[in-house]
Formats: sequence, structure tokens, C-alpha cells
Amino acid sequence: MKILMLTPYLPYPLLSGGQIRTYNLLKKLANKHEVTLFSLIKSEDEKKYIPELKKYCSKVAVFKRSEKPFTFKNILKTAFSSYPFLVIRNHAPQIIKAVEEELQSNQYDLIHAETFYMMPHIPEINIPTILVEQTIEYLGYESYAKKTPFFLRPILNIDIDKIRRWEQFYWKACDTLIVMSEEDKKYIVNEIGESKKIEVVANGVDTQWFDEVKKKVTPVPTVLSVGTFKWLPNVEAVKYLVTRVWPLIKKQLPTAQLKIVGNAPTEDVYAYEKADSSIKVIGRIPDIRDAFATSDILMAPVFSGKGTRYKVLEAMASGTPIVATTTAVEGLAVVNGEHVMTSDTPEGMAQLAVELLNNQEERKNMAKNGKKFVKENYDWSLISHKLDMIYQRIGSK
Repeated sequence: MKILMLTPYLPYPLLSGGQIRTYNLLKKLANKHEVTLFSLIKSEDEKKYIPELKKYCSKVAVFKRSEKPFTFKNILKTAFSSYPFLVIRNHAPQIIKAVEEELQSNQYDLIHAETFYMMPHIPEINIPTILVEQTIEYLGYESYAKKTPFFLRPILNIDIDKIRRWEQFYWKACDTLIVMSEEDKKYIVNEIGESKKIEVVANGVDTQWFDEVKKKVTPVPTVLSVGTFKWLPNVEAVKYLVTRVWPLIKKQLPTAQLKIVGNAPTEDVYAYEKADSSIKVIGRIPDIRDAFATSDILMAPVFSGKGTRYKVLEAMASGTPIVATTTAVEGLAVVNGEHVMTSDTPEGMAQLAVELLNNQEERKNMAKNGKKFVKENYDWSLISHKLDMIYQRIGSK
């Protein structure tokens, strides 16, 4: 089957959840489908990663978007456009012409768009279109807006209303909508009143790859926080962990260490390390397996955003026990006390963390349960097979 895929990022290197998902699906489906990949890039330097993607794609083309989001041009365009800032910031007019030319010169079976804000690049066509929503964007921004100074909220709410309007518009416009969990599906069905066109294809994890790196004995109790800081719920989660939960853990375990790992840490995140010697901000790491291998537990105090969480799947694949909020594991069908430990209060999270850090046998049991769970439910081979079935059904229309 011949597929045209549009992504708002180059799916390599693997710095974000979106990149991890797209790269692994391309890798798994390369022998079954012929994929042409059109991706946005922020800098010319990213072109050096194209050869890695050409291993799995018949053609890869990249298109420049503005390197910095908050440019005067982007802000001005947003002010006079019905589109939200998220669409304007990720808009590359040259893609529209490239897509039109590609469709005129080649016979495609379907178009696969990652994120609703890639949909404006697709002209009016008769080819089936699949939209993949890795998260429900406007919910994440709504949560962020509630925490901003009151004088900024009216401006942010105008833009959030635009996101909601266009996100829901493209949910209805696509032929098939793919979401990450049954919870996301239920939410969207309630919003747009359609269910037959919505499919669940969860995120996955390469369990065999994680098995290659074994856990190491840590010299002191070590807690890990993982997540790209370009995603607002991750910024909120780290702040909550450092300010609300970590002091309670240190009170009971004074020698404990907190490692914060993730792409693009902000100045606020680096400030945590400067203020507390028990906190180490590592930022981007070449191999995420090393972070899990040298940590006793993962903490994920996520309170906003939708979609399934890579950090949770990767922690289980690596044999790292997890203390999380219920939101952080929403949609994963995990059992509290068996695969993860959950609490939605700082006191509860801290106590669960201390209990795990003090009990090696309990950590071993949870690690074993987590590994078994992801291998049976979330390995990329299983996830890619489900996407392939959707391709076959939609593309044959």
C-alpha cells in the first residue's frame, strides 16, 4: 500500500514521544507498505537525520517552519487568523504545493497525518485520510491557562477556543481518527457524537531493546523523573514533584537523590538543581535506558493532558517501579499495587515512594509484573499490527 505521511517533526532522533512513536511504526511497517514522509523541521541541521529515515521510507522530504515559535510574524498572523497559534507556528505553505504535486504524480492509497495541525496542509482530495491525535491538545492548554496570571488568561482563552474549534473540525473531517486510549475515544465521542470512525492504537515500547540494558545497584535511593519539557504537562509535573513531593521524601530518606531527565529543560528546571544539591538535572540523554538502569523508581505526577505516557511504558519495560498519579497511567489498564503505585496527593505519592525505596523485594515484584504487562500488551509489534489492519481496511475503500 502506498501511503503519504505528514508529521510536524522529523521522527528522528528520538527526543519526544511523537518521534518515538512515528519512528517505531515506520520501522515495523516498512516491509508491508511504501511510505513517503513529509516532515517539518526547525533547522537545516536536522537534515543529517534523513538517511536514518530513508531506511524505512521510499522518500523523505522536509519543510522549514520558523525555528522559534514566538516570533512577531507568528503572533501577528495568529491575531488576524481564524487558526490558533499552534497551527500558525506549524504551518509551512510550501508543503501544500508539494502535497498537491506528489498526489498528481503518484497514486496513493491513503494519507496519514500526525496531529490535527498538519491537516491544513492537505488539499481537497478523494483519498482516505487518517488523523492521529497523540493527545487532545486543547485540554493541555486549558490546564496551563488556569495557572497563568489572570491578566493573560483572556488572551490565552481566545487561542484555546480556536484550538478546540479546529481540532474538533478535523476530528470530523478525517475519514478515520486514531487516538491513544479508550478514555480519549470516549471523551471525543462525547464531544463530536461520532464513534464508528474512531480507532484506538496505543503507544508502544520496544521491549527487546530495553531488555538489553540491565538494572544497576544504586549507591543511594534514586528517584527518576522523565519527560520532554516542550510539553507543558511535563513542566507542571516536575514542578509539582520538586516543590510538593520531594521535600516529603527527603524528610524520611535524607540521602535520596532525584534525577530529572528530558529534552530541552527550561531555566526554571535548572534552577531546581541550583537550589537543592539532592536534585540533578541531566536534560537530554543519549540512551534513555541508562537513566532507568541507574534509578530505583520513576515518579510521574502528571495532572493534565491526554494520551498514553511513554515514560510509564518505558519504565515498565526497563523494570523500574512506578509511583504515579491516576492521570499519568490513564488508558493503560494497569492495576494499582501490581503494575504501578498511584496517588493523587503529595503526601500519598511521597509515602508510596518511600515504601518502595525501602523495600527491594517489592521493587523486584513490581518490576517483574511491569515487564510482563508491557510485553503482552504494548510491544511495538502488537501496536504496528493494529495500525496495519486499519491501513488495509481504509486503504482498500
